[in-house]
Amino acid sequence: MIVSSALIIWKGLMCITGSESPVVVVLSESMEPGFQRGDILFLQMSKDPIRTGEIVVFNIQGRDIPIVHRVIEVHEQRQSGEVRILTKGDNNDVDDRMLYAQGQFWLKQEHIMGRAVGFLPYVGWATIIMTEKPIIKYILIGALGLLVITSKD
Repeated sequence: MIVSSALIIWKGLMCITGSESPVVVVLSESMEPGFQRGDILFLQMSKDPIRTGEIVVFNIQGRDIPIVHRVIEVHEQRQSGEVRILTKGDNNDVDDRMLYAQGQFWLKQEHIMGRAVGFLPYVGWATIIMTEKPIIKYILIGALGLLVITSKD
């Protein structure tokens, strides 16, 4: 029941925000001081053009984990309407071209998963801890399972 409810809420958020991942956790220090490791970001994807200065979450071919960085350049080709985007972490010295797929120098609209529209500081640390120390995740799942088995209805 809990898993079904969580799935329904997640799918509902996907429909409302227009983003395939409406909530993400900041996993590195690359966006400090604006966002700290462990902050949860709320994303929204709209039809509005992406602007320089916005914080976006993007996915790169060959990488499993999305990246949260700021847009530093936007180029729109007038004839085709294609938009090319360059990003950079606030705490990084150089742009993200080294993070992009080999031979890729710009992001396209299809790489963007959403724009940051809000955040909760440090709430994502639970996710980071369970990812980095899987034993804690297994202990938590075991404790919840034990609670379900021993509870009386």
